[in-house]
Amino acid sequence: MNVQQFQNLLKPLTESERLHLFQSARTLTRQRFGRTIQLFAPLYISNECVVTCTYCGFSRQNKIERKTLTVDEVLKEAEYLRQQRFRHLLLVSGEHPKQVSPEYLSLIAQKLRPLFASLAIEVAPFDKETYSRLCASGVDRVVLYQETYDRLQYASVHLAGPKKFYEKRIQSAEAVLQSGIRSLGMGILLGLSDWRAEATALFEHLLGLRKKYWRADYTVSFPRLRPCASDFAIPHPVSDDDFKQLIAAFRLALPEAGIVLSTRESATLRDELIGLGVTQMSAGSRTEPGGYLHPDQALKQFETEDQRSPEEISRAVQAKGLEPVWKDEESTLMEVL
Repeated sequence: MNVQQFQNLLKPLTESERLHLFQSARTLTRQRFGRTIQLFAPLYISNECVVTCTYCGFSRQNKIERKTLTVDEVLKEAEYLRQQRFRHLLLVSGEHPKQVSPEYLSLIAQKLRPLFASLAIEVAPFDKETYSRLCASGVDRVVLYQETYDRLQYASVHLAGPKKFYEKRIQSAEAVLQSGIRSLGMGILLGLSDWRAEATALFEHLLGLRKKYWRADYTVSFPRLRPCASDFAIPHPVSDDDFKQLIAAFRLALPEAGIVLSTRESATLRDELIGLGVTQMSAGSRTEPGGYLHPDQALKQFETEDQRSPEEISRAVQAKGLEPVWKDEESTLMEVL
């Protein structure tokens, strides 16, 4: 699909066109991914940050209680999640090169990788050599959002710190794929700018990367801005209907890409999106460091909407006729052997 065809999917639709789009997305998702939804958990390891992002609860200028977990605390949180059946883990932090250093991440990855089928990170960008070291330690996936492709808006919301440099951040995706890490998660933070323009820019970015790094696996995610400590006024709110259209459009445009849905969205909407195009869902998420074992002792990045337990979400997936996947088949086979 080319860019013009993708943009046609984003245009305002009649009700019959919308229903046709959704049905096409459901059919293609079923053909490509079967009747499965992968469940994963984010593990927040630090809310310390050197970046001033006006929309983020972890932003440097916010006067909040800061915390970075020790390695032992990370392991205890991870063990809790293992007991909840999770085998796909996403380590998340603010962007602080000293508190969340490559050495700290490598040590955690070495200890966690034997226990989990997949270990992803969503932290500050690194250079190619650092990503290679993290890959050798067990990190197999990186999530790296540009946040917004609107350069003026990017400059207006990223006021200080390494993240203020648009070009450097956008080039970090290539550093990931040159390092040996084969799975890259990308996305846009919905609400910062016009969603149709943002979606088009993300699609073009992905087309360029896929042409050059065609062996890599890609996922996309579209988190919508949520209330947080920054009290940021959302300049371009995205409605539920537009959100569903966006997901369906990306499913048709990138049939092989995973689409990730977080607990930012309500339980009702998440249930509607099961089968529409989504292939991975977080469940039972806490967005503060140490939040699984010691909830509310540090500030959250944002408030979650879907506060159901992992088991409740698993049952919701099954109620839609799909199978929740907690770990991949290869890992399951290895455990049996």
